Amino acid sequence: MAAKDNYCVIMGGGIGSRFWPFSRESHPKQFLDFFGTGRSLLQMTYDRFKRFVPEENILIVTNESYAAKVKEQLPEIGADQILCEPTRRNTAPCIAYASYHIFARNPKANIIVAPSDHLILREEEFVRAASEALEFVADHEQLVTLGIRPSRPETGYGYIQMAEEKVGNFIRVKTFTEKPNAEMAAVFLASGEFLWNSGMFVWNVGSILEAFRKYLPEVTSALESGMANYNTPQEQAFIEQAFPYCPSISIDFGVMEKADNVLVMPVDFGWADLGTWGSLYELADKDQDANATLKTRALFYEAERNIVTTDNPDKLVVVQGISDCIIAESENVLLICRSEEEQRIKHFLADAALKYDKEYN
Repeated sequence: MAAKDNYCVIMGGGIGSRFWPFSRESHPKQFLDFFGTGRSLLQMTYDRFKRFVPEENILIVTNESYAAKVKEQLPEIGADQILCEPTRRNTAPCIAYASYHIFARNPKANIIVAPSDHLILREEEFVRAASEALEFVADHEQLVTLGIRPSRPETGYGYIQMAEEKVGNFIRVKTFTEKPNAEMAAVFLASGEFLWNSGMFVWNVGSILEAFRKYLPEVTSALESGMANYNTPQEQAFIEQAFPYCPSISIDFGVMEKADNVLVMPVDFGWADLGTWGSLYELADKDQDANATLKTRALFYEAERNIVTTDNPDKLVVVQGISDCIIAESENVLLICRSEEEQRIKHFLADAALKYDKEYN
């Protein structure tokens, strides 16, 4: 397998509303530097993949309103490496569009697909596993997903149940399961049969396009009608017209849960999906009372298990008598929310938009 046949698709078009008020519609979480490293989540993801994928083969799929931000953060990539969606249609149409674009460039391409907002702590192990998966799909018409060995009964992730059949380091998938409750998550962990669904996929371009034709014909009917336009100056005009006809559906629900050629590769490379304040709290350094601060200064009195952050590193936050809370200030919004209620942040954002138009989005 030649390295020139390896491609990467980074999905970077989401709003990240669960990280409000830091993540805004105008500047969502993939463009933020949560840890003060000087690199945003998108930049860290790009850095990770360029270690084993030719840089000219790394594509960013994003909403057209974020194209300038992508170019600003990744000035080294060409304009033809930024694929712009005219509207949000979830992950299946996003991946289908990128796959047709790549097929027009290289019909033998092997593709790894990943979100732009994941954290991976052991990058050497990630590079090894991802490279092995790319090599595997070059010779096997299988759809591969990377499954994370669970370390706790997590209720915030989807799960993958493994069957007994193995193909080398790859295992046949028995079922995909949505986010479980705490009791079921404990059962999954104890059984040893379940992995966390990382949302990262590896396949040959021909295999995934065949799966779209079989399981999501409404996507292929919209995007396949203009095959001659891909990788040409006419591509964007065609996508502007065709993409909105795609249904809004995830790749998991639309393809992976239906296909009979899905394998999972169990991996353990220090993965975290930075989807919620809770996931960020898990990763952050904490004091003796389990309080975490991110890029800010804080004093705590009779306070435990809080996460505190502001967008002003010189601001001092004093917390007294409050525990188990998210305290986040960014620009014109201060959020104080019980950690166990963080799923309501989307509702808070929606209510703010209703009452104050889009002033706080």
